Amino acid sequence: MTMADRVEGAAWRDLLRRDTAASLALVCLGVWLHAADSLIVATMMPAIVAGIGGDHLVAWNFALYETGSIVIGAASGLIAIRHGLRRPMTIAALAFGVGCMVSALAPAMQVMLAGRVLQGLGGGGLTALAFVSARRLFPARLIPRVMASMSVIWGTSAFLGPLFGGLFVTYANWRTGFAVFGLQALGLALWIWFGLAPADAPAADGKDKERIPFRRLGLLSLAVLSVTYAGITATPGGMAGALSAGLTALALFARLDSQSAGDRLLPRRAFDPRDPVGAALMMVLAVSIATMGLSTYGPLLMALIHDTPPLLAGYVVATISIAWTVGAVLSSGLAERHDPKIIAAGLCLIFASGVGLLYAVPNGPVGLIVIFAACEGLGFGLSWTFILRRGTRLIRTEDADRFSAGLPTISRLGYAFGASAVGIFANAAGFSAGAGLDEAAHVARVIFAGSLPFAGIALLAMLRFVTART
Repeated sequence: MTMADRVEGAAWRDLLRRDTAASLALVCLGVWLHAADSLIVATMMPAIVAGIGGDHLVAWNFALYETGSIVIGAASGLIAIRHGLRRPMTIAALAFGVGCMVSALAPAMQVMLAGRVLQGLGGGGLTALAFVSARRLFPARLIPRVMASMSVIWGTSAFLGPLFGGLFVTYANWRTGFAVFGLQALGLALWIWFGLAPADAPAADGKDKERIPFRRLGLLSLAVLSVTYAGITATPGGMAGALSAGLTALALFARLDSQSAGDRLLPRRAFDPRDPVGAALMMVLAVSIATMGLSTYGPLLMALIHDTPPLLAGYVVATISIAWTVGAVLSSGLAERHDPKIIAAGLCLIFASGVGLLYAVPNGPVGLIVIFAACEGLGFGLSWTFILRRGTRLIRTEDADRFSAGLPTISRLGYAFGASAVGIFANAAGFSAGAGLDEAAHVARVIFAGSLPFAGIALLAMLRFVTART
């Protein structure tokens, strides 16, 4: 590393100083609550169903959580512009805490779903506002270190989330699990209200105080619900119809939002590949869609094709999170002038992992699947850290908060679309839980081949993003 790099980059000790360490801990705790929640609930769900019934509503626990998370995430940039960080983050933490308490006291699954909606709204808001906080509360040279810290939290949650869920079920009960996370969230709300630095004043002036655009948020909700229903329904026709409805609602939302003025939810020209920031959001959406194959069907396919035990298959998928964390930490000290090369390298690694999984999942061995899963995680860890910093340099000042909050939101939207698309691929290939080795291998080839075009779109959008002049 050259002397110029040392001047432009930042060491961990710069982030852990007294004036920044408290803000870092606050942001990371918000990310932890959101990241660990779904993993803990997935582990506790059998005990929840045994306690209050509602097995036919299990899928909606996750669908409604994701819908709340994505919708509030889309609005978080605008909310931060209007109200700063302190009040919205406090409300988000309170919503999450109240949602956990509602779930802890739920006498029936329908009440549990109401709590899950509140948890999604709170968790999605905390995560989106954490990205805004990274830009607002820390200097540009520290942003990669902050993002790497968030990646460590995500990676840690991949292991500790299911472990904590199992501990609650084994040594206490699932209601205690929700209550413990609710207390964490309520404590975070107090910390934010009394401890967040006053440097997060609202960015908008008085003339720009239009109300929140609920019609557009309704369209986005319809899009997400349609897409998540496409992943739940068992019929290919219903799945394709729901996905089409979701795409239509999303396109209408994007069009109306781009035509709006001060109450835009996303940056102007979002998803327009001719604009560098639009290309960045398109890249994030496409690469998130492209990488859902291993997460959704990987454990099932490994069991059918390679007789992989469930625990081992779970850790193969967890390799993505581990490698993501490693990539983010190792690259976080690089200087800003390296951003285009690092982003490009990360996206190329993700594309290569998709090609590799197309061969490795149906043919094996499992060790090869682990290698390509690690490539996917490493690619995300390298690129994700620097997308925010470069995007902030390219975007108009008035859209900076919208871009920051939009990154995790668009990523989760891509995961929802990707899960539905992979389900359609699997059904079209004739997937069934009792499939033989040859049939399962065919399904794997269809899933990963169908995902590659989205990875190609991400590569093309990446080229526009990294070649734009700052």
